[in-house]
Amino acid sequence: MKEDFLHYLWKFKKFDALNLKTCNQEEITISNVGQYLELAGPDFFNAQITIGNQKWAGNVEIHVKSSDWYVHHHEKDAGYENVILHVVWEHDSEIFRSNNTKIPVLELKNYVSTDILSNYQKLLSPKSWIFCEKQLKEIPNFVLINWQERLFFERLERKSKPILDLLESTNNDWEAVLFCLLAKNFGLNTNGGIFLKIAQSIPFSVIRKECFEEENLEALLFGFAGLLDADKEDRYFKDLKFRFFYLLHKYQMEKGCIESVQFFKHRPDNFPTIRLSQLANLYNKHQNLFSKINDLNSVEAIYEVFSVSVASYWETHYQFDKESPKKKKALTKSFMDLIILNTVIPLQFAFAKSQGKEISEALIAILNDVESEKNSIIDKFSSFGLKAKNAFETQSLLQLKNEYCNKNKCLDCAIGMELLKNN
Repeated sequence: MKEDFLHYLWKFKKFDALNLKTCNQEEITISNVGQYLELAGPDFFNAQITIGNQKWAGNVEIHVKSSDWYVHHHEKDAGYENVILHVVWEHDSEIFRSNNTKIPVLELKNYVSTDILSNYQKLLSPKSWIFCEKQLKEIPNFVLINWQERLFFERLERKSKPILDLLESTNNDWEAVLFCLLAKNFGLNTNGGIFLKIAQSIPFSVIRKECFEEENLEALLFGFAGLLDADKEDRYFKDLKFRFFYLLHKYQMEKGCIESVQFFKHRPDNFPTIRLSQLANLYNKHQNLFSKINDLNSVEAIYEVFSVSVASYWETHYQFDKESPKKKKALTKSFMDLIILNTVIPLQFAFAKSQGKEISEALIAILNDVESEKNSIIDKFSSFGLKAKNAFETQSLLQLKNEYCNKNKCLDCAIGMELLKNN
């Protein structure tokens, strides 16, 4: 038996609430189970309960065993002085407040049906991947649809937090925030953190002024990435290096120590040289990029803005001094989809939130037109019958797996609660 199941039973009154008695045989009538806090302190706040002939208003604490009160040292915590009822699965010890008054106890196991216990045990049966993997096909569509939307916006809330942190650090400059976000996401998992530091090292006012010269943008990005530190005979390398030191002097900037970008284990098209050149090309092609992106409301329009490539030098190179067969190296559709998921949608959501605007339906509409992601989590859900048709559904499934399944929060999950109710 686990406490979270007892919380579920109490919160939704999944027991015989009409015939309750304390362990001292006093009748219990529940007018209000209280507010489930999930914070430090008693589990349910401001409940209203009649015990015997006395009506009480106060808090309810829930444990598997009565003695857990002392195990958790609640007798020493003033925050538990206002507990009016101790709800337990097994009563094994009398509990007293600091003034030596006894706290009434409800032993819940006497009032819970065998059916709901059986459903709970079935739900939490041994798993190979997630607990409900063999029962996913039983979930009604309307339950899944409503839950997916909730999961999607939970994930967006999480993604919006670092965006709002960036906004604060950039003095509320949304263009600078976008530049940092794009840099991070152009760097992917391996170089994302380093690209973010590069973007944060260059005042965005400098990017605004130099965006009309693509080579100057490359010089800044490559220079702060440490890719111009060596000495090479390559003419383009020398030109970028000259521009970089000129720009450092012009804007009185200092090149700090940033760890080296990684080439290892990347496909050549994901080399940091290529991604930084594409980023420079994007900012050379589009001024006031935030305003453009924030107004986009279709996948086709987003693809059009991000239809960028590399400087001509990089069409025949992946690294300095090493020529390769000519290739355009434009952003691929799959890469643009990652930008939509990790930059465009979170940014639009965070901006709308900061303005007090509601754009939920518009964001869902965009992601309904983006292809579903391909990864091991999505493949697993598909093998158990939960097939995602688009990126909106895959984002929801990732939130489900990472924040609910992995943390065994079945009783906070709409799927878990549906199975508990209907098994």
